[in-house]
Amino acid sequence: MSEAILLSVTEGMARLTLNRPSRLNAFNADLAHAWRDAATEATTRQDVGAILIDGAGPSFCAGGDLIDMAATMGSGAEISALAEVINAGIRALVESSVPVVTAAHGTTAGGGLGILLSGDYAVVGSRSKLGSLYANIGLTPDLSVSAQLARAVGERRALQLVLQDRLLSAEEARDWGIVAEIVDGSDAADEADRVRARAEEIARFWLAGAAAAYGQAKRLVRSQPSRSFAEQLSEEARSIGASFDTADAKARVAAFAAASARRG
Repeated sequence: MSEAILLSVTEGMARLTLNRPSRLNAFNADLAHAWRDAATEATTRQDVGAILIDGAGPSFCAGGDLIDMAATMGSGAEISALAEVINAGIRALVESSVPVVTAAHGTTAGGGLGILLSGDYAVVGSRSKLGSLYANIGLTPDLSVSAQLARAVGERRALQLVLQDRLLSAEEARDWGIVAEIVDGSDAADEADRVRARAEEIARFWLAGAAAAYGQAKRLVRSQPSRSFAEQLSEEARSIGASFDTADAKARVAAFAAASARRG
């Protein structure tokens, strides 16, 4: 049996690949536990400065594996417990100070939308579709969809998506602010490869620059809802001071000052 998650770390970039392509990377118990463990490892390793999440096969993530749920889950309590396992991985990513890019080719639906939103920057293909679709099967949003979708697009748009069986086009998802970039390809397979390649370029950009500063900027934005306005200003002041004392920032500030002096 193949691994449900493929985790690799190369030159500071951790890559988490959802690896149930025959089920459109829908979550079963194996993938849920592998996801939690891989996300926790990637966000706590000292040699990781950026994370990329992608999916094997024709689609990024179709949410929960309903066929597996019907066959193996006997109660709602079991479903809730499994959702909490996946939630642990989502929290690890969202609450970390490591920037995360998602490469979401093909279809992203249901809980897959929460997996996409657990990243900080999303790249999709021009053929990509994104939606909720929970109510179609009598279920409610999980895996952070109700929290992160509303935060990303606003309450009214979030309601439009969860109260209809609508799939957003790539252009609509970008216009709504769910995704950042759209990549074209000659066919679906080529497009998927290009989406993954562009996401890797973004992760490498973070790593080639002030990776720690990007991570702290992500942390400030992601953690802001837990603070009052005054507390957020204080946290910004504390964070920029701490950043200024790092060797990387001192070197970059000195280089900027020297370049400005030469120009001026």
